[in-house]
Amino acid sequence: MSDDRAARVAEFVAPLRVAPGARVDLARDFDPSWKAGLRKRDAAELLRSGVALLAEYQERLAAQDTYGVLLCLQALDAGGKDGTIRHVMSGVNPQGVRVSSFKVPSAEELDHDYLWRYARRLPRRGEIAIFNRSHYEEVLVVRVHPENLVRQRLPERARGPGVWDRRHREINEWEHYLTDNGFKVVKVFLNLSREEQRVRFLKRIDLPEKNWKFSASDVRERRHWDEYQRAFSEMLSATSTEWAPWYVVPADRKWVARVCTSAVLAHTLMDIDPRYPDVGEEARRELLAAREDLEREAPTGAAADPYAARHTPADPAGAAGPERRDGGEHGGRRGGKHGAKHGAKHGRR
Repeated sequence: MSDDRAARVAEFVAPLRVAPGARVDLARDFDPSWKAGLRKRDAAELLRSGVALLAEYQERLAAQDTYGVLLCLQALDAGGKDGTIRHVMSGVNPQGVRVSSFKVPSAEELDHDYLWRYARRLPRRGEIAIFNRSHYEEVLVVRVHPENLVRQRLPERARGPGVWDRRHREINEWEHYLTDNGFKVVKVFLNLSREEQRVRFLKRIDLPEKNWKFSASDVRERRHWDEYQRAFSEMLSATSTEWAPWYVVPADRKWVARVCTSAVLAHTLMDIDPRYPDVGEEARRELLAAREDLEREAPTGAAADPYAARHTPADPAGAAGPERRDGGEHGGRRGGKHGAKHGAKHGRR
């Protein structure tokens, strides 16, 4: 971690993290309406700071081209997944981010193992991939609706007693494999209360421009609330690991959920601490030679290197200093794949 921002962000997200090995009772342990110590009047600025921080570290991630990041977002219907993605990723370079949403599996997907369709959408090195719903659907929806397990046409012994414990173990092992290969896995559960879900459903019905987001199946699914709460509790207990932790984000207030999610993702990137690659001596000589060629092409009266002229401090007599010949910032340290803002701080109360 490169600066004191990392310590502040780590302190902020610590209460959201599910400790590996902890037995979670979602209703008892996590309050969906908790404000996480935030004030709404500060939320917009905090989110802007968090987005700027993500942009900075995304550029480093892309430039280093060694690690990838997978962010898994889970929530019940109306939990705020789409809005969280839209706001948290608003300032990052879209070339470095890929979002995948997983619906009902297709016939082709059902002809493969249950992790196949998720493995196909994993990030490349230097990339952030976001799963809007994820492989955890296989121990949530499939568990609450066992007919989906039948549709997967598993051998009989593979869907017998212990299937959910086995899937939890398989998912942990798969995520460990990804982490060992340089792909950081971070998981966010947007924790919504039953009453807030009811209010959001009604809003989708009341506002014509929101009607398209509502389906009668949403209400039918809501009838399984208690079953989902048990499935979420067991999932969090069994699959929050040192290498791929879960963070439970209070989601009754959208502004809290967005600030917290940006902080969790920033913490993940800062923990990786990607660096701009250093160029070798031969490459630096080539850069300097190219610079000299470009400087010789400067029109009469124009600065040979306008950027260096603007950024070279004045000498003690007040005159501009000589043109820099050492490559300045352009020795490869700021030349990442994606442009982004630098130096913004992520803050909180």
